[in-house]
Amino acid sequence: MKALLTLKKNHEFRRLYRGGTSAAAGCLVIYCRKNRLRRNRLGLAVSAKIGNAVKRNRARRRMREVYRLNADRLRPGWDLILVARSRTAGAPWPELEAAFFRLCKKLGLLKDAPQASAKPEARPRPAAPDAGGNPSAAPQAPASPDAPGKEPLP
Repeated sequence: MKALLTLKKNHEFRRLYRGGTSAAAGCLVIYCRKNRLRRNRLGLAVSAKIGNAVKRNRARRRMREVYRLNADRLRPGWDLILVARSRTAGAPWPELEAAFFRLCKKLGLLKDAPQASAKPEARPRPAAPDAGGNPSAAPQAPASPDAPGKEPLP
């Protein structure tokens, strides 16, 4: 079994929080940033708000395991921080794993997923309203049976 490369220093965590991209789900938050290594590095963050030491350690173990089982599906060369939320320790395993995959896909970390950009995608702008105040993309011509280019239906 390969040992995980981990993020341990405070400045490594701060750099990721400040300069990385993030995605959040109900039981997990992922921060990521490219590194200059050919391997991924993992950091785990569990707040005292989660509960006592037993609950925090359980959340830490579960996040580490979901990463370990799926590390081969991730693109190499990323620093990751998994942040536990209050539901992490008690969430059903399929929910935790599904949240991990959904967030990795959103961030473009999966090998088979397209690379996600650091900037959010631009949404299409709604069409400007016409003179009547009706927001339509283009003026619609009235449908008539003898309109040019249209054949009547049998």
